Amino acid sequence: MSEILWQILQHVQGYIYPNEVEVNWSVLIALYPYITGLVAGAFIVASLERIFKVEAVKPTYRLALLTALAFLLCAPLPLVAHLGHPERALEIMMTPHLSSAMAGFGFVYAWYLMAVLLIELYFDYRRDIVMWSQEVGGIKGFIYKILTLGDYNISDEAVKADNKIVNIVTVIGLPSAAFLHGYVGFIFGSVKANHWWSSPLMPIIFLFSAMVSGIALVLLIYIASSYIRGVELDRACTDTLANYLLYAYLLDLSLEFMELAHLFYTQEEGIDAIRVLITDKLFWTFIVIQVFLGTLVPIFLLILARTGIFRFNVRKWIYIFVTTLTLIGVFAMRWNVVIGGQLISKTYLGYTTYIMPLFGPESLSLALAIWILPFIILAVLIKLLPPWEHPHEWEKTETE
Repeated sequence: MSEILWQILQHVQGYIYPNEVEVNWSVLIALYPYITGLVAGAFIVASLERIFKVEAVKPTYRLALLTALAFLLCAPLPLVAHLGHPERALEIMMTPHLSSAMAGFGFVYAWYLMAVLLIELYFDYRRDIVMWSQEVGGIKGFIYKILTLGDYNISDEAVKADNKIVNIVTVIGLPSAAFLHGYVGFIFGSVKANHWWSSPLMPIIFLFSAMVSGIALVLLIYIASSYIRGVELDRACTDTLANYLLYAYLLDLSLEFMELAHLFYTQEEGIDAIRVLITDKLFWTFIVIQVFLGTLVPIFLLILARTGIFRFNVRKWIYIFVTTLTLIGVFAMRWNVVIGGQLISKTYLGYTTYIMPLFGPESLSLALAIWILPFIILAVLIKLLPPWEHPHEWEKTETE
């Protein structure tokens, strides 16, 4: 018997089935919907400018797209690491199983990556890529020449056609991004045997929490990248993103409150066990981190910042604090759903516990490595495809 399993047995309470002692879906499975949510949320930020014509957030449009791509490339890694056979990962594409909800992720992922995000990025950047390919030398210039795909036409008509394609792809991409993350909530909400998961609101809650985390991530990266570049923040852009974060937060809070209210009103089987789960087993991660620090405090600070009593320099630090709390709070939400749902026994008379190893498979170190990887990819993407408002001029200045 492993040492961790022995430690878990010391903390088991009440009456549980033997196969419920060990929590099978680990921190990696909690990380998986967290990353896909950031992808969906970042793309929604990009769509604000393209579809809804919110001009104030234009400085973050390309940054949001690159953020979505960096995190999308890493989205399957927690699943692949959890399943343990990376050599079989592509079989989901070659041997489709249409009745499997989990297999559906493969098709949605491929569609979103190949038919939405890459196409939108290519046509949005095409003009700049062609110009860089003619001005930049070395390996970077060679990469730009490859990225042109042999099309060097950047006439006004060609650029207008590119913009039309980007607008169409963005319209298609918005529901695709919503489906990409909503389906994760669909999987958990479909597990009827687990009342902590089984809720028709679960896909919608996952979607709105994705919007919250995605907006927070883009805002935080925008503030950090502006500081690193030594340029002033666009006040209208920063404040507008913070306002959208507040709106998404209010909707998300309303939905989560509605789900809990429905759960306790219907008094279905196991409600007493769920009450103990919330107030005892998940007290710190649910009550303290998710609800108080990750939801109520950010909402209060965002409302306070919106009153206009603080100068922008103070609001900037409030936004940094709020977005950090938001990212922690949304991860706590994923944790409470994934891990929390496995702590409660189907007998409703007992609980197991989860002990996360520091190293090895299903460990904290592996989860942290997967979490950091998208930021490294994003840094490379930003270096290769500067997302700033005038990327061509920025690149030219840098090479000089």
